[in-house]
Formats: sequence, C-alpha cells, structure tokens
Amino acid sequence: MNVLIVDDEPQARERLSRLVSELEGYTVLEPSATTGEEALTLIDSLKPDVVLLDIRMPGLDGLQVAARLSERESPPAVVLCATQEEFSAEALEASGVSFLVKPVSAEALLKALKKAERPNRIQLAALTQPAAQSGNGPRSHISARTRKGIELIPLNQVVYFIADHKYVTLRHETGEVLLDEPLKALEDEFGDRFVRIHRNALVARERIERLQRTPLGHFQLFLKGLNGDALIVSRRHVAGVRKMMQQL
Repeated sequence: MNVLIVDDEPQARERLSRLVSELEGYTVLEPSATTGEEALTLIDSLKPDVVLLDIRMPGLDGLQVAARLSERESPPAVVLCATQEEFSAEALEASGVSFLVKPVSAEALLKALKKAERPNRIQLAALTQPAAQSGNGPRSHISARTRKGIELIPLNQVVYFIADHKYVTLRHETGEVLLDEPLKALEDEFGDRFVRIHRNALVARERIERLQRTPLGHFQLFLKGLNGDALIVSRRHVAGVRKMMQQL
C-alpha cells in the first residue's frame, strides 16, 4: 500500500514517515505534501492508496481536501489526523471516518490504515452537521454545496452570516457561499463566537475592528478582512455590541 503524508509540520511528517516505513506492506510516497493544495496535486500524480491527512493546515485544510476527494470517482482512502484540541475524537468516531489522534502511536497507525476507506458525503456530513443533529457540540467547519461540490469552510475563517429570504450568505476570508440553514440556528450553535448586530446579521466577535457613527446617525461596524467595507448595526443592537466590544 502506497501512503501519501500530508501535514504542514515537518516533525509530524517525519514521525509519520518513520512509523509507516516500519510497517510491513506499506510504502511512504515522496515527496510529502505540506498544504491541501499540494496534496490534491500529488494525489493526481502519485496515485496513493492511502492519504494520511492533517486536519488543520493553512489554505485548504484536511476536511476540505477530503470533501474534494469524496466527489471523485476513485479517490484514495483517507485517514484524518488531528490533536485532541483540534477536533473531538467522539465526533470523528461517530462519523465513521478513519482517524488518528496526535501524537500518533505505531499501534494506532496500523489500526487506522487497516480501517481506512474513502470518506463519503454521509461521513463528511456527520463531521459538519449542526450540533443539534450531531450531539457533538459546535462544528469546526460549515458545509455548503457549491459548483465545486461539497465545500467546507473552517469556522475560524468565517467573517459574518447575513440572512436574505430563504438563504444565508456566509462570507469568509476568500469568498462567499450560500447556506440553507436558519440564522437563528447558527446563532444558537455559535453564539459564543458570533454576535448579532442586526435582525439579519451575525458577525465573528474576533473580526470586529471598530464601531463608527455616520453623519446621519446610523452605526457601522468595520470588520477585519472586509477591506474597509462596513455592516450596518441596528439601533436595538448597538448597546449590546458596545458592551461586547468592551469585553474583547
């Protein structure tokens, strides 16, 4: 079995490479990948049987790569790798996706490799469905169906949610996607990380830059990552936004 290692940390790649090399019947493919984008390119050229895929990486992360692979006709098997802090082992176990908790042991690696299968859409949904359905706490990613297939957006890259009729627009660091989830459900799930600034808008608390009053008496909220654009804060939410900003 040919194994491709995908991890942005050199020490993690070296450790996995050594552990895999010590297992009978498994070969480490070179080079390893350091980003999700590199992983997709190397998967196309090296045709691995199994991919050891780190969940947290810059750019495309492990779940996003797995989502892209699940759309292919003949993808490699995938083992997701994460620390205990990065993802709930219970959530990964419940999803049915093969996974490893860092630091990886030889015994756990062999077990995960033997279990490894192609992650399908149902398994990915189990990792990204709303907390009310999964019972595993707030999601780390939000899934949206786009022209690319299933697109997974890490929660820490979300700038805001804005409701418009039956859809919610999710603005993230590199673009936008549409969700068919109610804004209220998103607020209930992520209320510790997002604040309501309008009846139709939730913004990431950590993205808030400043609150500014316009000459006409309206209030605008400037957010990091919006290149100077601002969102309107309704009068009924101004006091709450100010109080929250004082606590940041």
